[in-house]
Amino acid sequence: MNREEQLKSCKVCLKRKMDFEQGLVCSLTGKRADFENECADFEKDEKVVLRVDDTEGLAKNEIANKLNPEIFEKIKSEQNFKKGITFGFLAAIIGAILWAVITVVTEFQIGYMAIAIGAGVGLAIRYFGKGIDQKFGIWGAGIALFGCLFGNILSVIGFVANAEGLGYIETFFSVDWTYIPEIIKETFRPMDLVFYGIAIYEAYKFSFRLITEKGIEDLTSEK
Repeated sequence: MNREEQLKSCKVCLKRKMDFEQGLVCSLTGKRADFENECADFEKDEKVVLRVDDTEGLAKNEIANKLNPEIFEKIKSEQNFKKGITFGFLAAIIGAILWAVITVVTEFQIGYMAIAIGAGVGLAIRYFGKGIDQKFGIWGAGIALFGCLFGNILSVIGFVANAEGLGYIETFFSVDWTYIPEIIKETFRPMDLVFYGIAIYEAYKFSFRLITEKGIEDLTSEK
């Protein structure tokens, strides 16, 4: 077992103890977990189990290993890639518009809006797509990046419209788009890469259907 797999057991064991140097350790040995398959001293903390099992999502391979093939295939059949991606794009566009409005009104670009776009895109894909395949996360990350860039573009158009005394929609359709990349480049800050990176990560992580240990138990009991 690797460290991550060992920690899944340690996190819900009554004998766990936090060591500031080593991290989570066993209170009996004062050391990190070193068992291969099962710990002989493991004692489940039911209070923690209920909380962890209902919040931590499982990876696709873990879901496949814990469910019988029939239930697993049922979960896969419930995936809706087109619907998930459609609403993911919709969330990205709405987020980009809100980002642009806030930026133009405050005359200050708030990087945290990028993170909000990433989370919004991921959650939209999760809810409507119900996906467990890798492509949901990859597309979610790409759509989040699109939303961030589109938000920047709309912000630039908003500033141009205010400067020229024009309407936003009028400016959107009449602006010379060849100048937009240059303007974005001039306003770009290195910190933007950090926010974009977090947005992409959030979108990827949230794009997958959340199936927890408790969810596995519920699905199995329904069978």
